[in-house]
Amino acid sequence: MSITAERRAALIAEYKTSPSDTGSPEVQVAILTERIKNLTEHLESHKKDFHSRRGLLVLVSRRRSLLDYLRKKSPERYQTLITRLGLRR
Repeated sequence: MSITAERRAALIAEYKTSPSDTGSPEVQVAILTERIKNLTEHLESHKKDFHSRRGLLVLVSRRRSLLDYLRKKSPERYQTLITRLGLRR
């Protein structure tokens, strides 16, 4: 259910905004999106796993907060990010 260190490094390399960037909203949202995808796949086969379902809701709300922050601070960065990640809105 969690992502590997190699996958996390690949996401950071793909979405970073500067050479030493590891914590920008873009990177955080990309990592959260990957975790959400993994949990969604897990819950499709384990329908009664309510503890993981709660964790999924926490991740989704954290991602939503970061996206709201990014939309408020820089709408063009927000648009490019949701387009690259394939998120609706």
